[in-house]
Amino acid sequence: MTNIRPVRPDDDGDAADTEFEGEIREFIRRDVTSLRKSPEGSDLSGNGVGTLIQRVSGTTVNEIENLILELQSMQDSLRNEGERVQREIAGYVHLSQAANTSIKLITDGVSQWKSARGGESNWR
Repeated sequence: MTNIRPVRPDDDGDAADTEFEGEIREFIRRDVTSLRKSPEGSDLSGNGVGTLIQRVSGTTVNEIENLILELQSMQDSLRNEGERVQREIAGYVHLSQAANTSIKLITDGVSQWKSARGGESNWR
């Protein structure tokens, strides 16, 4: 009989990893217990262990596939958001250039108007 000892997390260990490992251990413990109680599970060296491994790995593979899909979705969202931000920045650059051009035209117009008046300074 194999003794399963709980793994104690180090001070540096991640609690989520430890919790996940604990869930896997509990899952395996329940399956091994049910295999020992059932007549077809009396031979742990053959089909029962294979079925157990297949079920555990199947769950893990499904979780990994779901995680990959979620990460791809997040990647698409981030890519789209990055493109939107670039468009916004380009719009602000265009607006800033237009404002600078307008300011320069106004400044030139005021300068010409002042010189046409003969340099009189009636500004108060």
